[in-house]
Amino acid sequence: MTELTGRIVLGPHRYGKAENRVVRIVRDTDRHEIRDLNVSSCLHGDFDAAHLEGDQGTVLPTDSQKQTIYSYAKEKGGGFGAKQEMLVEDVVAAAVLRTGRPVQWEFTRSDQLTVAPCRHPMRVDVTLAADADGVLTALAIDVLADAGAYGNHSPGVMFHGCTESIAVYWCPNKRVDAESVYTNNRPSGAFRGYGLGQVIFAVESAMDELAGKLGIDPYEFRRRNIIVPGDPLAAAHPEGADLTYGSYGLDQCLDLAERAMARTGGRPAPTGDHWRIGEGMALAMIATNPPNGHISEASIELLPDGRYLARVGTAEFGNGTTTVHTQIAATALGTTPDRIVVHQSDTDVTTHDTGAFGSSGTVVASKALLAASHELRRRMAKAAAELTVTDPEQAELQADGVRCGDRLVTPGGLLEVAGGRLRAEGRHGGLPRSLSFNVQAFRVAVDIRTGEVRILRSVQAADAGTVLNPEQCRGQIEGGAAQALGASMYEEIITDDAGRVTTDVLRNYHIPQFADVPRTEVYFADTYDGLGPVGAKSMSEAPFNPIAPALANAVRNAIGVRPHELPLSRDRIWRLMQ
Repeated sequence: MTELTGRIVLGPHRYGKAENRVVRIVRDTDRHEIRDLNVSSCLHGDFDAAHLEGDQGTVLPTDSQKQTIYSYAKEKGGGFGAKQEMLVEDVVAAAVLRTGRPVQWEFTRSDQLTVAPCRHPMRVDVTLAADADGVLTALAIDVLADAGAYGNHSPGVMFHGCTESIAVYWCPNKRVDAESVYTNNRPSGAFRGYGLGQVIFAVESAMDELAGKLGIDPYEFRRRNIIVPGDPLAAAHPEGADLTYGSYGLDQCLDLAERAMARTGGRPAPTGDHWRIGEGMALAMIATNPPNGHISEASIELLPDGRYLARVGTAEFGNGTTTVHTQIAATALGTTPDRIVVHQSDTDVTTHDTGAFGSSGTVVASKALLAASHELRRRMAKAAAELTVTDPEQAELQADGVRCGDRLVTPGGLLEVAGGRLRAEGRHGGLPRSLSFNVQAFRVAVDIRTGEVRILRSVQAADAGTVLNPEQCRGQIEGGAAQALGASMYEEIITDDAGRVTTDVLRNYHIPQFADVPRTEVYFADTYDGLGPVGAKSMSEAPFNPIAPALANAVRNAIGVRPHELPLSRDRIWRLMQ
């Protein structure tokens, strides 16, 4: 038996986005309008007035008066977890009530870098053992997470980080020791991957190290140990029935990444005997949406001019869910995308949605809208059949009406038969959940004189089920890789001995620029997910998670020394080689 034990340390980093937090609240004569100009957390999920209640009373009306609160959001920048926190909304609301005037609070760059929540710093110890055939016999992790001053999201981050990171491997003996502790550091919060990025970095680094000790190719070592359909999903305990294999493409992802790296491509290696070339890979698994249910309600209505008005509660923040919702509704109703009008994130016209977090915008909200669209299709066919005295099963929805045999029933005719309105509602509770898979591979060059790391090639293979919008999904993966490279190579919040953040302006905090980010080749597995809308899986958080370990494994392969900390900055790499 071969055994390996190692420790990984991950410091805090910010969310890697250029925008600052902005909250604006307007009070009119009848109600309070929560207007989200940029990143107000209350609009990442359903806004509830109870969230603004304090120990000494309420800031905004509650109970029977909650209907006087109106919130809406236009399309805005990315979320990545930063919009799930209530930080200053209560203060802004109190100022509105006191002054009777609109109030806006915008964080400065320094506020964003010093007081807004960051990703949870973690220390992760991994112990692995395998037999002579390269089959895992034991897998243990010991996780210590820094919750910061308030513990926001810390229990959920800890539990989630310790689940799919090790459930992806079949092993008869697993152990998880984990704790999240309060400290005097800046608060930690939700971040893309919700703990998985940190723990996967440790597990995948250890897997690569053990593969080297056994003399087994890293791809092959994973193939011998990954779960396959039929294997139980187990981390600290067996997962419940709510998490299952809606489809499975991890094997395809491994093949796609390995074959891509074997082909000619990428940037040429720099010349000179001071450069070392290496390749590395890592895999990741993530549930397609949060556990314990994630509710979304939607409705869709036929308009007299033949358009459809879809209402969904989830928020669009750059991930393309509005486009996907348009595609799904248009396909289900046999019409064209330009005839679908989507209203979202507006409590005057939409009903409940748990929130646009946890990669739920497509797999949960789209299923609610799909259910509503199918029901509206059924009602339209029934109305047309009544008018034409035909079988509703033979009715065909078209862009300009419903065709029953030789007759075309126009939208106006359908509405007349239906009493003036044709509308349907749909709901999805987010269960059961499926699994998404990603495999990342890098080729790098490392300058042993300076510690500089140059990425020569970046490849990611993804199991996204049915890819509803290939251009958007490819952009999600490319963006996730770019953001993860920021966390892996550049971004780090540094504090001095007195606990003060010294990286409090962007010139001291390196967010990747376009020139820093290599092109990532994206390949999709060919799967159809039985749980997702028309076979789709989520692909919002997933691309981020395998980046750091794949990069660290490539650096390890190049210089022969294992990195144990992030980011892989030049000074750290240089010190490793001394």
